[in-house]
Amino acid sequence: MAPIVFSGMQATGIPSLGNYIGAVKNWVTLQNDYRCLYCIVDLHSITVRQDPATLREKARDLLTLYIALGLDPEKSIIYYQSHVAAHAELSWILNCFTYMGELNRMTQFKEKSQKNADNLNAGLYTYPVLQAADILLFQANLVPIGEDQKQHLELCRDIATRFNHVYGDIFTVPEVSIGKTGARIMSLQEPDKKMSKSDENAGNVIYLLDEPKAILKKCKRAVTDSGTEIRYNPVEQPGVSNLLTIYACATNRTIEECLPEFDGMGYGALKTRVGEAVVEMLAPYQKRYAELRADTAYIDSVVKQGAERAGEMACSTLAAVKRAIGFPE
Repeated sequence: MAPIVFSGMQATGIPSLGNYIGAVKNWVTLQNDYRCLYCIVDLHSITVRQDPATLREKARDLLTLYIALGLDPEKSIIYYQSHVAAHAELSWILNCFTYMGELNRMTQFKEKSQKNADNLNAGLYTYPVLQAADILLFQANLVPIGEDQKQHLELCRDIATRFNHVYGDIFTVPEVSIGKTGARIMSLQEPDKKMSKSDENAGNVIYLLDEPKAILKKCKRAVTDSGTEIRYNPVEQPGVSNLLTIYACATNRTIEECLPEFDGMGYGALKTRVGEAVVEMLAPYQKRYAELRADTAYIDSVVKQGAERAGEMACSTLAAVKRAIGFPE
């Protein structure tokens, strides 16, 4: 059988252009050759306080957008994490095989704890263990991630190896897949940091459902660099290099193929071209999203089917784990 791929995204807002180029675009390709599970990781979302009605709406919007962007429910399992109880159950078991020292070294916890000082909860601390459970539950062979998730995936591999050493080959130890070109789209206003859908400054982010006028405006306001020459040099010209990366990905070309197009042009022309290319790339996805959002019966059927299919796979692994540990049957 084809190898298994697992990945997911939090239901905390509309994904950014960076989310699409760095993750979802690759997911669409993978589903042709792998057995893929693409999750809305709403259990992870509640480490930060959420309004219940808003969380439900955002989760549905994200699932709908997954399909609009090209994920096929017939090829891939698309589901809500909270609909498969085995995620939480396996997470507790794996907590007992994870060392405090390992969690103390997680850099994302250190960063997030500074932003959430008034809600420094245990879930934020053990977040990487739930992430490991997400992956190991489905015996995933490959996990497509961004650079910022490498540390969490290494922990996942360590937990799986440790459990297997004690109880035998229960878990598949997953391999990591990091995209190349476009794997790291940077902020428009602060090109030294990654574009994030949770950024407090909306001008830093192109959201996948932004209207064309908003996209063009954000691109025209993007930070460039000193000098006038358009060249790709992330160290000396991070702003221009980020715009070139976005343009290459939006036009489905390499940066080298795109550069001659901008010979003799200024930064203003580059920003305009980038904005227009992004608008053109996103237009069919936005149209499809609007159609799907109106088809409530179809989306409901995807939700039901996804939970059933994911649940069947998860129960098999969880049963093997419980037997290995010695829980009574």
